[in-house]
Formats: sequence, C-alpha cells, structure tokens
Amino acid sequence: MTLDSGIPHSARIWNYWLQGTDNFESDRVAGEQILAVVPDLVTSARADREFLARAVTFLAGEARVRQFLDIGSGLPTANNTHEVAQRVVPGARVVYVDSDPLVLTQARALLTSTGEGASDYVEADLRDPGTILTAASRTLDLGEPVAIMLLGVLNFIIGDDEARAVLRRLIDAVPAGSYLVVSHPTTEVHGEAMSEAVRLWNSTGGAEMRLRDRAGVEAFFAGLDLLDPGVVTCSRWRADGVAVSHYAGVARVVTG
Repeated sequence: MTLDSGIPHSARIWNYWLQGTDNFESDRVAGEQILAVVPDLVTSARADREFLARAVTFLAGEARVRQFLDIGSGLPTANNTHEVAQRVVPGARVVYVDSDPLVLTQARALLTSTGEGASDYVEADLRDPGTILTAASRTLDLGEPVAIMLLGVLNFIIGDDEARAVLRRLIDAVPAGSYLVVSHPTTEVHGEAMSEAVRLWNSTGGAEMRLRDRAGVEAFFAGLDLLDPGVVTCSRWRADGVAVSHYAGVARVVTG
C-alpha cells in the first residue's frame, strides 16, 4: 500500500490522540473534528491501550500463552504487545500485522525483542488471513497456542458475515488453548455522538468503519469460551474504570 499523507488513517489518528508524533496534518485535522463531537475518545484510546496491557499480562502469565499475533497493531507506543508479554515471559514470540505503510517504517520499534524471544512485522490486511497466517508462521508455531489480538480493527470490516468468516479462518488455524482478544467501538456508550463521529470519519476518505452493539461484539466469540467478565467496556475488563465507547472481551479456543 502506498503512503498518502493527505488521507487520514486510523492508526495515525490513534497515535495523535495518544500524544504520539507519527501522524500528518490530515490525521490531526480529522482527529480534532472527531474529538469535537466525542471528546472522551482520548480517554477511550488510553483505556484501550490499558486493556491491551492487562489482557496480555493475563495471557502471558496465568494463561501461559507464549505466542501473540497482533493484527491491526497500529503505530508503536508505550506497552507494545511484545514489551508487555516479554516482561512476564522473556521468551514470548510476537508477530505484528498492519496495513499502514507508516507502521512499516516504524517497525524497528516493534522488533526490539528480548534475546530469548522474537518479534516480527507483517504488512497485510485483516481481510487476507491466508497471507497473515503464512507470514506469521515464520515466527510462530501455529501448532501451539496463540493469542490472536484484534483491537480496534474488526470495525473496519463492515459486513458481519465477512468479519465472522475472517475470524473463523484465523481461529481454525490455531489449536485449542489459543485465545481471541477483541476490542471494538460501540453504539451503546455516547451513542448519538459516536454515530456522528463515525459519519465524520467515513466522510474523510479513510477506510470506512462501523460501530457494533454488545450483541454484535459478543457474536465474534461464538463457539469460544468467553472469560469473565464477558464483553464489557474495555476500561472495566478486570479493572474499575469509567465507561468508554469501546467494548472488549477475551475468549479461549476450546476446539482446534
């Protein structure tokens, strides 16, 4: 994919909201327009990163997962998946996947693995799970449990059937004992404002996105063992935060 700095990209807007510097004027303009409608999205962005850290800490620790496939990883920031996992288990192996060329240029920050572990970066789109899995298998052993991380990315697949088909392809490629981690913007917190924010986003020329309600996010975990506390606002997944406009959940693959 060719880098076009004139078209805003979700990863770069997220980076701007997290006070990063890997963004362009188009991203900052779009980000400010959206924040004018939903100021709490900065809180949501931070809560989503904090959820990632809690989920990965649980998976690498209590769940004893040693491999992570982080799809739609976005630009490097604090507490990247490999940093969190390797603090718990230095030998953890992580593959990042994103379709933004700017993420590729910053991938060196995602590849600073411990000597015992490994990290890799794949430039690919979620809609092409075959390419993702083939490339990931260079670093990950897909015969052993893998945590599939999909934070803030399934919302860019508009059709429910297509999203579930992509998920099924990924889940079918990993064994029982693997995990699925999802976060997704929702209509059920700040509903009218979030709907207007998505309308604004979809008018910018960036990749179209959609919101889903709790039932829509729960459907992604069909056939899996959804862990407590289920699908909740990400700030309240095994924490006690203020409700934000992103749902999140973690589930265990029980067949493979």
